Amino acid sequence: MCVLFFRERASRSGEKTFVKMQEKHRPVGWGEFWMSDSKISFDEWDGLYADRIMQMRRSAVRDLFAAISRPDVIGLSGGMPDISSLPLDEVAECAKRCVTVEGLKALQYGSSDGRIECRRTVCKILAVQGIEAKPEDMILTSGSQQALDFLGRVFINAGDDIICEGPSYLGALQAFSAYQPRVHCIEMDEDGIRVDLLEQKLQELKSAGRRPKFIYVIPNFNNPSGITMSLERRHLLLELAHRWNIPVVEDDPYGLIRYEGQDLTRLKTLDDQVIYLGTTSKIFAPGLRLAWIVAPHHFLERINLSKQGADLCTSPFNMVLAEHYFNEVNWQAALEVSKTRYRERKNAMLAALEEFFPEDVSWTHPEGGLFLWVSFPPYFDTNQLLPAALEKGVAYVPGTNCYPDGRGTSSMRLCYSFETPEHIHEAISRLASCVQDRMALYRAFREAGALPETASTKHSYRQ
Repeated sequence: MCVLFFRERASRSGEKTFVKMQEKHRPVGWGEFWMSDSKISFDEWDGLYADRIMQMRRSAVRDLFAAISRPDVIGLSGGMPDISSLPLDEVAECAKRCVTVEGLKALQYGSSDGRIECRRTVCKILAVQGIEAKPEDMILTSGSQQALDFLGRVFINAGDDIICEGPSYLGALQAFSAYQPRVHCIEMDEDGIRVDLLEQKLQELKSAGRRPKFIYVIPNFNNPSGITMSLERRHLLLELAHRWNIPVVEDDPYGLIRYEGQDLTRLKTLDDQVIYLGTTSKIFAPGLRLAWIVAPHHFLERINLSKQGADLCTSPFNMVLAEHYFNEVNWQAALEVSKTRYRERKNAMLAALEEFFPEDVSWTHPEGGLFLWVSFPPYFDTNQLLPAALEKGVAYVPGTNCYPDGRGTSSMRLCYSFETPEHIHEAISRLASCVQDRMALYRAFREAGALPETASTKHSYRQ
């Protein structure tokens, strides 16, 4: 017997839309009835939910987790760091001292700002990146995703305008979507966000009597594109933001994962008014869920209110563990091992793309981070390709998930951080087979006149 669950979304719009759901996701309180060999359920609480939950974006990465858990699937979708280089025996000793030395503090409630000892530790991490900060200049959060949610909670009213790069981090788009903003994604080139296009957008919004609440960027090894904003472009962005009096949010989870080229000055170093986000997820352990917001004090006061209402405080145990790890373990040496692996895996992916992918496909060449961005001819649809790729045993993130407005159809994000070079080579080979089949179909349609002729998207990213 097939058991189906459907959700009716008709209470506000008047449209009767039913969404098929898995049995394991069936919420409590759904009405249901049997019809022949199927069971149909309706959400009896529809009409009680807030508008914002109906507007929230889904995470493509989270939705693909079930697929990549299959043993035959090679996952190029989720941005999981390689934590196999961690000295687990030393981490275990740190965890032991959390209990034996500081157990009464580590297992108790803490302040909403975060332990001052941990904030002092973060100051040392920031100093490695050329950022001067004091403990009172920051608040610790339960992961950067919580920090992004707080940005939305503090800044965004429904219908407000915000600026992001295009493409942008899908987790940020999801976090912001709960507050129902109008998101304007400004296209990037090899030097980062196009400041000329940004200024045009700001003029356009001003003409309509609108002003963006903030500009959100990932200058170092952008997720999803892998592009790093040039130093000149950083100065231009800050000058423009200052002229228009718009806060800049610098999300920097990958800044310490550079394995080629020269490190570039952080926006926060260039302008102390920048709101800076950092995390331990890529330099220690994502399971720790520990991050920080470094910002002007008047803004931190409002973040503190959000923190109090969200979870009272970040886990004191996790903060104490981070203090021990970053102060007692050679964490930079462990990170260097991971960076060596990332470079090897990135090079394996680039070589495989060059070997297997068609000439009219291009991709970025990151100098750090975990991702690269693949661009196909405009007629190509990576959403339509995904089922065939999963059938072949490869998972990736279609580009539309990295835009709020349907753009990115002919692009995809590939992650090289977690799989071995051998698995990456095999995954790209499988993916290329799907791509070739799909492109042959498109070419047949073009020859039949069903699709317009399009120019090649080959550009300077392909070397």
